[in-house]
Amino acid sequence: MAAVDLNTIRSTIEGRLATELASSPVIPVVFNNMAYDSTGVESFVQCQVSFGANVYLTQSSDSHNNVVGLILLNTYTPEATGAGANLTIAKRIRDLYNRQTVSSVIFDAPIGPESLTGGPDGFYQTQIRITFEVFENL
Repeated sequence: MAAVDLNTIRSTIEGRLATELASSPVIPVVFNNMAYDSTGVESFVQCQVSFGANVYLTQSSDSHNNVVGLILLNTYTPEATGAGANLTIAKRIRDLYNRQTVSSVIFDAPIGPESLTGGPDGFYQTQIRITFEVFENL
């Protein structure tokens, strides 16, 4: 039986974001498995990919696996500059995933950006949440 490779899914999601934010203006991206020091950085985006309640062939009578997950994208911009710069970055991210299908990863409509508190000192933070699915026919 074939099994969905979660690292391939994660790589598809993270690669799309890293490629987009590597273009003008360049914005650093931080992923789950990276240490990061925001000192001296104007703006950055944090990406966390989580996998949720999956349905595999052994749990249903269908002939496919269904993998679902959530992407949390936190955007940080300097606190003293207002929300405009942050929302500009957030729009780039929303447009990148909004109801797109990339390498069999189906992205739902994003939720947010929503303002959050408790981020690193000196930064204004918003969060976008995007659910996704992957169907693997067996």
